[in-house]
Amino acid sequence: MSVVESLNPGKKKWGTSQPIIEGSGSILVVNLRGLINTRSPVRKTLEQLKLMRRFNATIIPDDQVSRGMLQSAKEHVAWCKLEAPIAEKLVSKRLEISNGRRVEEPQLKELSGIASFSELANQLVNGAIRLNGSQGFRQFFRLSPPRGGFKRSTRRQYGEGGVLGPNKDLGKLVEIMI
Repeated sequence: MSVVESLNPGKKKWGTSQPIIEGSGSILVVNLRGLINTRSPVRKTLEQLKLMRRFNATIIPDDQVSRGMLQSAKEHVAWCKLEAPIAEKLVSKRLEISNGRRVEEPQLKELSGIASFSELANQLVNGAIRLNGSQGFRQFFRLSPPRGGFKRSTRRQYGEGGVLGPNKDLGKLVEIMI
């Protein structure tokens, strides 16, 4: 045992973190603030997440890299674990191909080989598939502002009475925004 380990017995050494489990689920992320007056690292993170406009949503894998990106942009986005009913509504009503047109069920079969929106939603929830440009789909969903307005502040974290950051109630908010 080295001197550092004996002084800090509870701390882990560098590089001994838990292995990343691929396909462990997905996260729904929504940009609620826009990009005006954002710091450069946050702007780059939002660009990588494909959340360049206010009220855009995306689905990302639940891994350490994605969690780190969300932590760096937590002043602008809200996120939660993706659930099947929300995913199915998003995909069926807001999925677009790369030219901006909505996708219908027959088009879905010829573009991706997946038979229905519910099957695509289940695969997104499980993390088995990602929406990317190679399939011809847009990587984000354009949402409308919530009907009836926000019930909580859009400038505070969820734990402080706002909607930003990790948000348990984001699914209800997204349903209103679809």
